[in-house]
Amino acid sequence: MKLTIVGSGDAFGSGGRLQTCFHVGTSELSFLIDCGASSLIGMERAGLDPAGVDAIFITHLHGDHFSGLVWWVLYARHVEKRTRTLTIVGPPGIEARYLTTAEALFPGSTGKEDHFELRFIENSKDAAVTLGSLTCTAIEVCHPSGAPSHGLRFEFGGKTLSYSGDTEWVDELFSLSAGADVHINECFAYEAGLRYHTAWSILREKLCDISAKRIVLTHMSRPMLARLDEIDERRVTIASDGLEIDI
Repeated sequence: MKLTIVGSGDAFGSGGRLQTCFHVGTSELSFLIDCGASSLIGMERAGLDPAGVDAIFITHLHGDHFSGLVWWVLYARHVEKRTRTLTIVGPPGIEARYLTTAEALFPGSTGKEDHFELRFIENSKDAAVTLGSLTCTAIEVCHPSGAPSHGLRFEFGGKTLSYSGDTEWVDELFSLSAGADVHINECFAYEAGLRYHTAWSILREKLCDISAKRIVLTHMSRPMLARLDEIDERRVTIASDGLEIDI
């Protein structure tokens, strides 16, 4: 697996970073994890072709993580002239939320007849989603979004990538990231005190019990970005737009 961080920012573009989007390429398929509004911009900057993406996995239904689907489908229809299936995997309600958002932003866009199938799959903490040899397992985390918010674990070819999604710390993240080659964890704040997001002061205390080989911090606020020079942990990598990691 090869991970490219297309967007590592928070909802507000702190530090000039794009909204959340990760591209993963394997020998069998390519997929995105989350698709913020700026995802197509990030793909072009990273030299990645949207036409090569087979599936998009969404952790939760906040705009900076899923609203890029609207532009993605329009691109597939009008620019890419896509003919093969695009699979969207997300929490319960993902299809309805996409349709509502697309109609709000581009009225009439959802009634168009496409030459490709847009397939929605709802994932849950009770059953893994399998696409070919790729397996995605979800856990429920603590981040209200009008639907269950998930952390995701991806396994392919003996390699494992996990991602917390947006959440305050929950102990289920230990099992989600257990033995992972790379674990991506949101780290919005430096000091604890804000609900529904992870703070570095909390995550630092958990590091000794997180068994992932490498931990990547993402989704950082301006105050967090201002203190990055205080983070000196061997396993910890700071995400940045365009960063590539071989897994």
